[in-house]
Amino acid sequence: MGLNTKSNVLVNVCPECGGSIIPLIETGDVVCNQCGLVINEKSVDFTRNGRRAYTNQEKNNREQTGAPISILLPDMGLSTVIDRNKINNPDLKRAAKWNTRITWQKRNLLIASTELKRISTNLNLPIYTREDAMRLYREAFKKKLLRGRSINAMVAACLYLACRRKQLPRTLQEITNEASANAKDVRRSYSILIREFNLKSPSTDPVSLIPRYINELGLDSEIEQLTTKILNSYRAKFSISGKDPKGLCAGAIYLASRMKNKDLTQQQIVVSVGVTEVTLRSRYKELKNKLKITVPP
Repeated sequence: MGLNTKSNVLVNVCPECGGSIIPLIETGDVVCNQCGLVINEKSVDFTRNGRRAYTNQEKNNREQTGAPISILLPDMGLSTVIDRNKINNPDLKRAAKWNTRITWQKRNLLIASTELKRISTNLNLPIYTREDAMRLYREAFKKKLLRGRSINAMVAACLYLACRRKQLPRTLQEITNEASANAKDVRRSYSILIREFNLKSPSTDPVSLIPRYINELGLDSEIEQLTTKILNSYRAKFSISGKDPKGLCAGAIYLASRMKNKDLTQQQIVVSVGVTEVTLRSRYKELKNKLKITVPP
């Protein structure tokens, strides 16, 4: 629908050439199908902004709003909080008191959502990863996978699986460091999620870990580009299945620094990446020998 500025009414034809008007859903624009004139630019759809409101007829039509619906909230944001201090009827006070007693399901989701928000905030995870992790946890709760298992361990496992599914470069060690659960329990919960949901565990791309470790070690872009080139060449020729992505990343960084004669010790890489010196030397020798790279003495 186009807007005629002279008559201020909606018309179905272009004001310039008289052609038909079509809306572009992708960009929110309204253009002419014949001459391409943009009649209405980037119109905002306010019907899907997540805002819930209703009008109270007894209070002069004042609009009252509530929290937007979110899967990160234990009750999806659909509950109504009643202030018991403003209730004068004793029967209603008794009913409100019983209504505040939380069932085990709500208490479980409350604990899980609080732990999930804490870990996600510390690791600065995006909102879509948090929502995916919460969906996984709710499905695990419905399938009764939490019986005899730790809530915090299952939350950490769901977060790690969500990071793997969204291809977010976060390692299991980072999540277990922030989680309030044992690393062994987190790995067991992760294996249970993969098995019960019949999912394929996506592998972490070692190339996606390079920028962060390069930044932590204070190296320049030349080392980063050379490290990426080394890993891409190795992946194109050999399989990386079963190998720790952090170990490959550490070995490639050390190899690139040796090729460019950078003063970088193995201990610095081990502390930054979080691998052992044995793993670092093994991956370094493997990359150098299989790619036939000559390192200056």
